[in-house]
Amino acid sequence: MADLARETEAFMDWVRSRNPGETEFLQAVDEVAATILPFAHAHPIYREQKILERLTEPDRIVSFRVVWEDDGGGIHVNRGYRVQFSNAIGPYKGGIRFHPSVNASVLKFLGFEQIFKNSLTGLPMGGGKGGADFDPKGRSPREIMRFCQSFMTELHRHIGPDTDVPAGDIGVGAREIGYMFGQYKRIVNEFEGVLTGKGMEYGGSLMRPEATGYGAVYFAEDMLHRRHESIEGKTAVVSGAGNVATHAAEKILHRGGKPVTLSDSGGFIHDPDGLDEEKIDWVKHWKAKRGASLEAYADKYKLARWHAGKLPWGIACDLALPCATQNELDADDARRLVENGCRLVSEGANMPTTKEGVEVLQAAGILYAPGKAANAGGVAMSGLEMSQNSARLRRSEDDLREALRQIMRDIHAACVRCGERDDGEVDYVVGANVAGFKKVADAMLAFGVA
Repeated sequence: MADLARETEAFMDWVRSRNPGETEFLQAVDEVAATILPFAHAHPIYREQKILERLTEPDRIVSFRVVWEDDGGGIHVNRGYRVQFSNAIGPYKGGIRFHPSVNASVLKFLGFEQIFKNSLTGLPMGGGKGGADFDPKGRSPREIMRFCQSFMTELHRHIGPDTDVPAGDIGVGAREIGYMFGQYKRIVNEFEGVLTGKGMEYGGSLMRPEATGYGAVYFAEDMLHRRHESIEGKTAVVSGAGNVATHAAEKILHRGGKPVTLSDSGGFIHDPDGLDEEKIDWVKHWKAKRGASLEAYADKYKLARWHAGKLPWGIACDLALPCATQNELDADDARRLVENGCRLVSEGANMPTTKEGVEVLQAAGILYAPGKAANAGGVAMSGLEMSQNSARLRRSEDDLREALRQIMRDIHAACVRCGERDDGEVDYVVGANVAGFKKVADAMLAFGVA
C-alpha cells in the first residue's frame, strides 16, 4: 500500500512538472490516477506500456487568435482552442465552451474527462474539448454570429466527421452551433455531420437538449433501484438553470420526485412547493434571454425565495444534482448535504464536486455518481446524432429515448461491475474510471507504441 502511494505521488509529480499551474487539469488527473494506478498494479501490461502517462498527454492542442468586430465597429481579439486528447476508439468528440474562464487548463481537464465518459457510452468516440475566452453575455446576435464565424474560420482546419466532431457546451447552444455549422459548410463546400447539437432542420437529433439532464436522473434512478428504492416521493436540489438543470428537474418530476431549487451565477431560488412543468417551462424561456436573472422567479411565484450569492446545498433534500459548473460543491457544502439528510449525489456537470467534497460524501456513505458516468447521456445522444448524419436518416423520439435509457443502464452496469466492493457496495468513482479506462487502454495496446 505504501509502495502504491509513493508511485501515485511520483506519477502526479511528473504530471505537475509537465503542466505547471493547470489546477483543473491536475485535479482531474489526480482523481483518475488514484483509481487507475491500483488497477494497473493488478494488470502490469498497462504500467509497462505507460498507458496512463500517454493518456495524460493530449495528441495535440491547437491555440489560435479569433478577431471579430462588434456592432459599433470596434475590434476585439479572443483566444480559441481545440484540445484533441485521444482518438483511440473513435473521432475526437467533445463540446465547445464560450466563457471568460476558458483556458488551456480548463479545456484539458474537460478533454481528459471526455476520454473516459465517451468510452463509457459504448459508442466509438474519442475525447476532445474546445472553446474560447469569449463572453456571449450582453452581446447582440449579430456580434455572436461574427465571433462564431471567425472562430470556425480557423477551427475548420482541425475538424471533420471522421476526425473531430465538436458539440455545444457552456455559452454555446443551438444558435451558436448554427452559426458555426453554416460557416463550416461555406468553407469546405460539403454538408457533413461535423457538429452535433444542430437544429432539427439541418441534421440535428431529437432528444439532444434533454439527454444530459435526463441521463443524470436515469443514473440516479439505477443507483436507487439497486437498493430497491425509487425517486418517487423524494425531494431534490438542483443547481444551474440551463438545459442540463431544467431537464434534470423535469425528469425528477416525471419520476414522482420534487425538485425544489435551481440556480444561476447570482444565487438560487428555493420553491418549497416544488417546480412543476409550468414553472420549469417558465425558467427555460426566461433563461433563453441572455443575462436574465433567476431572481425574477421569486417575483412571479410568491412562495419561492431568492437567495442572492448562495448555492442550494444547504436546503434539506434526499437527492442533489449539481448541474452548473466545475468545483461548485466543496467539502463544507458536502457536509451540509449530509447533515440535511441527502442520500444521493448525481453530477450533471463536469467535475462539480471538489476532491475534498467527494471524500466527505463517500465517507458518509452517500451514493455518489461522478460526472463522467452520470452526465454521459449528452455525449451519448451526440454520438447517435453522428450515426444518424452518417446514415442520412432520423430516428424517432421514442426510439432515441429508449436508446438513451439503455445506454445509461449499461453505464451503470459497467460501473457496478468494475466498482463493486467485497461488502456489496459500489464505489462509482472506481467503477467509472476503470470501465472507461480499460476500453481505451486495450485499444492503445492493440496499436503498439504510438
